[in-house]
Amino acid sequence: MKAVTWQGTRNVSVEEVPDPRIEQPTDAIIKITSTAICGSDLHLYEPLGPFMKPGDVLGHEPMGVVEEVGSSVGDLKVGDRVVIPFQISCGSCVPCGQGLMTQCDTTQVREQGTGAAIFGYSELYGSVPGGQAEYLRVPQAQFTHIKVPEGPSDDRFLYLSDVLPTAWQGVEYAAVPDGGTLLVLGLGPIGDMACRVAQQRPIGKIIAVDLVPERLERARARGIEVIDLREHGDDLRDVVLSMTDGRGPDSVLDAVGLEAHGSPVAKVMQKMTGLLPSAISAPMMKTAGIDRLGALYTAIDLVRRGGTVSLSGVYGGMADPMPMMRMFDKQIQLRMGQANVKRWVDDILPLLTDDDPLGVDDFATHHLPLDQAPMAYDRFQKKADGHVKVVLKP
Repeated sequence: MKAVTWQGTRNVSVEEVPDPRIEQPTDAIIKITSTAICGSDLHLYEPLGPFMKPGDVLGHEPMGVVEEVGSSVGDLKVGDRVVIPFQISCGSCVPCGQGLMTQCDTTQVREQGTGAAIFGYSELYGSVPGGQAEYLRVPQAQFTHIKVPEGPSDDRFLYLSDVLPTAWQGVEYAAVPDGGTLLVLGLGPIGDMACRVAQQRPIGKIIAVDLVPERLERARARGIEVIDLREHGDDLRDVVLSMTDGRGPDSVLDAVGLEAHGSPVAKVMQKMTGLLPSAISAPMMKTAGIDRLGALYTAIDLVRRGGTVSLSGVYGGMADPMPMMRMFDKQIQLRMGQANVKRWVDDILPLLTDDDPLGVDDFATHHLPLDQAPMAYDRFQKKADGHVKVVLKP
């Protein structure tokens, strides 16, 4: 089959790889009909490259049709139309029962000290082949699937794999009081969708910050108040305070993560580490890796005293300096973590109607054949030509 494979830093290619097969009774094989490129895939494209191996199959936002099943997959059957969550979880362990599927006891990657295994996301999360391919083997398929109805296009449901639950959890964790103010940092797919989710809540004001014209316009067109960082990079704090009665927003959602603009020292160190052999660079990143913390520092600085910072952007550093005095003095709450996908699905599905209040039907900016994935990665990473969300068609 054809699949999008990692070949090196900023180098992906579409290659012929072996077809997946049933390996365990709880496996299923899915024929992929749509699969998206996630912003966190770009972390593998560059800073997290030391944890990748040439030939690794990328992608963790797929959906399709069940092609084959093992003997222990519950009520999942051949022909079912399914979305596949990005994390692999059993649904029956203690963390899963608590709604913490990202901490699944069954699929935790203990040798790396990380949580539940993730499709297509490096040895840190199990080196499980991903879903930017023609077919996908789904472990723990008795739980790791979301059945969706026939009829609407794939775009109606595809984002249940990651974007929707990640945005939903980010807003949930932000704990914005009724009538309060939410500030969203970053208008990539997660930040954009978080604004749309927030509009379904009794939130008084939603403000979003970015510096890419197309992203700002997408949010502005949906009624979000936006701040262009190109114009207000030096006086962002003053602008936000002027929009929030001088107190700051009740909650800040950081949808940027480890590759924030600025943080020049961290940027140089990330690049230097990425040039080292994996045997050297991977242990270094696990013990001394640092992130570009511009967005997180901004969130901590701008949130009102006693407010909440919600982290949806991915961070991967182990030696990140945190402004503990500032955090303690402001008495902020900090909530974070990868989205527990299936915890939120029942809440989200009622919004995936023909009325489409979240705008999922036209959320993707580009639909491309799988063969064009290398070009799509390049343009998405450069934020070029309006590439905000790319859906690949095998």
